[in-house]
Amino acid sequence: MKRFAEIFLGILTAIGGFVDIGDLVANALVGARFGMALAWVTLLGIVGICLYADMAGRVAAISQRPVFDLVRERLGPRVALANLLASFFVNFLTLVAEIAGVALALELASSVNYLLWIPLVALLVWLVIWRVRFESMERIFGFLGLALIVFAVALWKLGPDWGQLAHSALHPAVPKGEGHPTYLFYGIGLFGAAMTPYEVFFFSSGAVEEKWTRRDLMIERTNVYIGFPLGGLLSLAIMACAAVVFLPRGVEVGTLAQVGLPVMLALGKLGVAFVLVGFFAATFGAALETGLSAGYTVSQYFGWQWGKAVPPKRAARFHALVLVTIIAAAMVGLTAIDPIKVTEYSLVFSAVALPLTYFPILVIANDSGYMGESTNGRVVNTLGTLYLVLLTVVAVAAIPIMIATKAGL
Repeated sequence: MKRFAEIFLGILTAIGGFVDIGDLVANALVGARFGMALAWVTLLGIVGICLYADMAGRVAAISQRPVFDLVRERLGPRVALANLLASFFVNFLTLVAEIAGVALALELASSVNYLLWIPLVALLVWLVIWRVRFESMERIFGFLGLALIVFAVALWKLGPDWGQLAHSALHPAVPKGEGHPTYLFYGIGLFGAAMTPYEVFFFSSGAVEEKWTRRDLMIERTNVYIGFPLGGLLSLAIMACAAVVFLPRGVEVGTLAQVGLPVMLALGKLGVAFVLVGFFAATFGAALETGLSAGYTVSQYFGWQWGKAVPPKRAARFHALVLVTIIAAAMVGLTAIDPIKVTEYSLVFSAVALPLTYFPILVIANDSGYMGESTNGRVVNTLGTLYLVLLTVVAVAAIPIMIATKAGL
C-alpha cells in the first residue's frame, strides 16, 4: 500500500502538467477543429516527457540533488541563467493561468464571477504550499485529479464511431477550411504542453523532497511510466469528446464550460460533478507545481536553502520567493486578462524554451561523475538525441508560425 501511494508524485505531476487550464481548453479546441488529427502530437509528447522525466528523476535519486541544482555546476552560470530566465518566464505565465483556472472552476460551481475568487485561490495555494506536507499534497490532488477519467467514461457513453476516430488519429490530415500553418501552430502548442519545463523541475525537486535514493529507482520509473501516460490519455479523451460533440456541428471551443459540455450531455449532473472536481484538482495541482517550481529553480540557481519541508527561518528566501510569485500572478490575473489565451501563449513560449531545458538534462544524465554506473544506455541516448533535434526544430519554428497564423486564428 505504501508503494502504491508513492506513485502519486507522478500522477500529480502528470495531471498538473498534461491537464491544466490551457490543456483542458486546447485539447477540446483541437478536437473541435481538427478531430483526432493531432492526437499523434500528444503521443509524441508522452514518449518525450517519459524519456526526459526518467532521466531527471534518476539524476535526483542517484545524486541526491535536483537537476537544476546541477546545471550551473556542470554547464556554467551562463547556460544555467539562460535556462532559468526562459523557464521562469514560462512558469510565471502558467501560474497566472492556473490561479485564474481554479477561479474559473469555482465560478462554474458557484456562479460567482471568477475575478472575485482569484485572491482566495492565491491564498489557498500559498497555504497548501506552506502548511500541507508534500506527501499529503501530492496524494490529495493526484487522487482528486483522477476524477477527469469521467471524460473517458463520457466518450464511451456517447457511443462514437470508433473506427472513424481511430482513422482520424492514424491517418492525420488537415481538415477542409483549415490551413497547414494553423495545424502546425496547434501541434506545437500541444507538444509544448506535453513537455513543458516545470514538469521536470518539479519532478526532480520533488524526488529530493521525498528523499529518493538508488533503492527508489523502481518507484521513480513507476511514477514516470504510469503518471505521465495517464495524463496524456486523459488529454486524448478530452480531445475525442470534443471531436464527437463539436466537430460535426462546426462549434469552436473557447471556455472552460464548453470543455465539460460533452460530459454533461453523456452523463448528466453526476458527470458534471466529477468534471468540476477534476477541473479544480487539475488546475490547483498545476498551481502548486508552478508555485513551487518558481522557488525551486531560482533558489537552486543561486545556491539558497530550499525545500517545502524546510522551515521558513532556514529557507526564508525560498518561501518568500514562492509567496511573492503567487501574489504577482494573482495581481496579473485580476487585470481580467484571458487565462485561456495566457496559457496558449505560454505553451508556445514553452516550446521555444524546450532545448534549453532538456539539453542539460541529457548532459548530466551521461556524466559518470554524478551518475556513476547509472548513466544513460545507448537506446536512451539515441532517443534523447533525436528528441533534442526535434525540440530544436520546434523551438525555431514556434514564434514565426505563431506570428503567421496570428496565434491560430
